[in-house]
Amino acid sequence: MRILLTANASYAPPRGGATRSNLLWLDYMAVRGHACRVVAGEGESVPPALAGPAVEIVAVAGRARQAPELRRQIREFHPDWVLVSSEDLGHVLLREAHHAAPGRVVYLAHTPQFFPFGPASWNPDAGAAELVKRAAGVVAIGHHNAQYVRAHLAREPAVIHPPIYGSGPFPDLAAFDAGLVTMVNPCAVKGISIFLALAERFPAHGFGVLPGWGTTSADLAQIAAHPNIAVLPNCRRIADFLSRSRILLMPSLWYEGFGLTVMEAMLHGIPTIASDAGGLVEAKMGTPFVVHAPAIERYAPVFDEHSLPKPVIGRVDVEPWADALCALLTDRALYEQVSAASRAAALRFVGGLDAGRMLEFLETLAPGEAVHERPSLASLSPEKRALLLRKARGWKH
Repeated sequence: MRILLTANASYAPPRGGATRSNLLWLDYMAVRGHACRVVAGEGESVPPALAGPAVEIVAVAGRARQAPELRRQIREFHPDWVLVSSEDLGHVLLREAHHAAPGRVVYLAHTPQFFPFGPASWNPDAGAAELVKRAAGVVAIGHHNAQYVRAHLAREPAVIHPPIYGSGPFPDLAAFDAGLVTMVNPCAVKGISIFLALAERFPAHGFGVLPGWGTTSADLAQIAAHPNIAVLPNCRRIADFLSRSRILLMPSLWYEGFGLTVMEAMLHGIPTIASDAGGLVEAKMGTPFVVHAPAIERYAPVFDEHSLPKPVIGRVDVEPWADALCALLTDRALYEQVSAASRAAALRFVGGLDAGRMLEFLETLAPGEAVHERPSLASLSPEKRALLLRKARGWKH
């Protein structure tokens, strides 16, 4: 087969769980003789070990150029399937894929905020939602995510959890007497307000953050104002970060498709306190310390330096978070019990994953019918709206 994947995100290097997951799927298919190509956003030069030995990455500078490049690549590469990852701002690549490869589009549902449907969507779009619904295949990365797609799109997705964790071994890194209380990607939607409040509550304990795609300069300024919070360096292996972690906090306020970082921490025996936001509950696998956090009420039309909208957040009750953290910091027996239970649950889960599931799924699909989206007036340019109005009134050039 010939597989073409597209997304706005950078794949050279990959940033975030969705890009890492997609590349792992493509790597698996490429080493088995399938031609795999990615059309995505521009990034830095990428070492072969990160990109995969046989996956070609076409990095495009500027979002305005991505759709034309995708069209050209589809014409020249002749893919059997075009995988559109949900990291597609404005759903432009989704539309182009359906237009250039009718009946051959598969939608990878990673991030609910980027879906064109559902209450968590930043940019709901009925036309784009219909394109997802009519795709040849829809893939959800977890059962909770699949339920979200089912409820808000009336489409049954295939559940294929990405084999992002590797094959191990996964060393036990838990240490009750050492390490930091850590957080990945501190930013508003990920619950930095809760993390900072806890750092103030526990000034005698060390905290640490690993900045990510959502971390702004304002976030870093708030972090710097807390003397007990260290900014940890980026690392190629998540185990390097977790080796400095005593407890992981995942206080997300937005709807999570799954909790990849939660699962990675649990694999290494690091007790995790997570919010009940979406797929985080699924990722915790029934282990202790899931704490309620209020959902984001809405997003204001104010955008930060990463072009992300400002979340409007209701009152957050920090007390349950403080109680949970205090228990893990002071009770060795509890810490060790949670560590062992978390590690056992994660090892069972990861042991049941199959890197070949995506390939098997694609091999079961048959191309569908072309989907022709009926554009709404609101989606058209002023020139096209004017042209339609002239035609409606019987005007001629």
